[in-house]
Amino acid sequence: MDTALPHDDNQLIAERREKLAAIRQQGVAFPNDFKPTHQAADVIRKYGTLPNEELEPQAIRVSVAGRMMLKRVMGKACFGTLQDASGRIQLYVTLDNVGADALAAFKHWDLGDILGCEGTLFRTKAGELSVRADRVRLLTKSLRPLPDKFHGMTDQEQKYRQRYVDLMTDEDSRARFIARSKAVSSIRNYMVEHGFLEVETPMLHPIPGGANAKPFVTHHNALDQQMFLRIAPELYLKRLIVGGFDRVFEINRNFRNEGISVRHNPEFTMMEFYAAYWNHHDLMDFTEGVLRHAARVATGSASLTYAGKPVDLDKPFARLSVRDALVVHAGLGEAEASDAAALRARLKALGEEAPAHWKLPELQFGLFEAAVEDKLWQPTFIIDYPVEVSPLARASDTNPAITERFELFITGREYANGFSELNDAEDQAARFAAQAANKEAGDEEAMYYDADFIRALEYGMPPTGGCGIGIDRLIMLLTDSPSIRDVILFPSLRKEG
Repeated sequence: MDTALPHDDNQLIAERREKLAAIRQQGVAFPNDFKPTHQAADVIRKYGTLPNEELEPQAIRVSVAGRMMLKRVMGKACFGTLQDASGRIQLYVTLDNVGADALAAFKHWDLGDILGCEGTLFRTKAGELSVRADRVRLLTKSLRPLPDKFHGMTDQEQKYRQRYVDLMTDEDSRARFIARSKAVSSIRNYMVEHGFLEVETPMLHPIPGGANAKPFVTHHNALDQQMFLRIAPELYLKRLIVGGFDRVFEINRNFRNEGISVRHNPEFTMMEFYAAYWNHHDLMDFTEGVLRHAARVATGSASLTYAGKPVDLDKPFARLSVRDALVVHAGLGEAEASDAAALRARLKALGEEAPAHWKLPELQFGLFEAAVEDKLWQPTFIIDYPVEVSPLARASDTNPAITERFELFITGREYANGFSELNDAEDQAARFAAQAANKEAGDEEAMYYDADFIRALEYGMPPTGGCGIGIDRLIMLLTDSPSIRDVILFPSLRKEG
C-alpha cells in the first residue's frame, strides 16, 4: 500500500512527533481524567442570547472538551475554537487566567489536538459567546495535520476512505449521519408503536434466500460446511410468523456480491417487516406512513427537495399497475400495452433483450424497467407484477398471472418492495423447484430450494403481508445525497495503492 505523504505533511508530522516526545518526557502524554460537563451546542442554546452585562456577573462555569479547529495567537492572549460532537465554541486563553506555562503550552498546541477547558462564560467585543479559560489541558496530541480549513477534503474518495477526517471537517457530512440516526430511530419507534416486535435473525445462512441475488460465500470450520452471508432476512422472519409472532420487523444488514454504483453497495441496510392478516394494500398504506414519519422526524418536513426538484411525501402516493404505467409514462396506447408483439418491438428499439420465452406479463415488466422506472419521480407504487418475477409473492385470486406485489419508486429509484406472502406450501415448493432449475441452468441469482422453509409453511402460515424498505436509499432522499456512499459511514472501496 502506498502511504507516501506530501513533503510538507511529512515535515509537519515529524514536528508533531517531536512535540509528543517532549510531552512524554514531562509525564502522562494521554491523560484520561478530564470530565467535560457541558456540550458546546447546549451552552450556546442556553446562554447564546444573553448580553455580556448579564453573563459576566453570573460567572457561569462550564467544562468542555473537543478538537481545536482554529487558533489565533496574540501575545498575552489566544483564541481557540473547540469542536465537540454537538458543535463549536470559542475559548479565550490569557496569561492572567491560566499562567505563563499553560499559555506557552497552548501556543505550541496544534490544530486537531483534543483539549479540555474549564472557565466562565462571557461575550467578546465582537459579540461571540466564549469561555474565559482558567484551566486548559492537552488530552490527545494529533500527529496529522487537518485538511486546509478553507477547502477541507476535496477528493470525494478520500472523504469515503477517511470518514473520520470528513466528519471532523465537514458540517454537512456530520448533519447527514445525524439525520440518518434520527430517521432509523424514528422508524424503529414507529414500528414498535404499531405493535411490531423487533427481532434479530441470522446473518450466516446455510441456504441463501429471500431475494434473487448473488451471495457472498464463506466456510464454517467447526460445522465443516459452506455458509452464505444473508441476502435477505425474509424466510427467517416468515418462520416467526408461522411460530405465532403476528408482527415482526428487523433493521439490519444484507450482503449481495454484486456491483457497486451510486445506488448499490455490497453491504447495505434494510428494514423488513411482516404482519399476519395484512395484504399488499395494507402494506402500501403502512409504508407511506413509515416514510412520511421518518422524513418529518429527520428533516422537519415531508416536503423534500432532491437534486433540485421537489418530492412530496405528504400527499397520498400514486398507485399504478405495470401495464398502466406503460400507458401513463412510456406513451403506449391502451391496446399496445397489452400486445406482446408490440412490446417486443418496443424493447428491440430500445436495444433491450426480450427472450423468446417471455410472455405478455414479462414483456410488460421488461419494458417497464427499461422505459418507465427512471420517470417515476414522485412517490408511486407499481402493482400487479407477473408471477415469473415474483417467486415469493402470492398470486392474485382474480388473475393468476400476476401477484399481489408492489414496488415503491421515488426519484426514479426503487425504495420498497412488498407483497401478500405466498403461504401455500405446495405452490412455494413448485416455485422453489423452478428457481433451482434456473440455477442449474447457470442463473447465479436464482434462489435455492429451502426445504426447511417449505416444512415451516406446511405447519401453516396465516395470510401475511411483508415489505422491505431500503434504508440507505431512504437516507439519500432525506439528505439530498447523490450517492449511497454519502450516507454509509464506511462504504466498500477498492484497496488503497
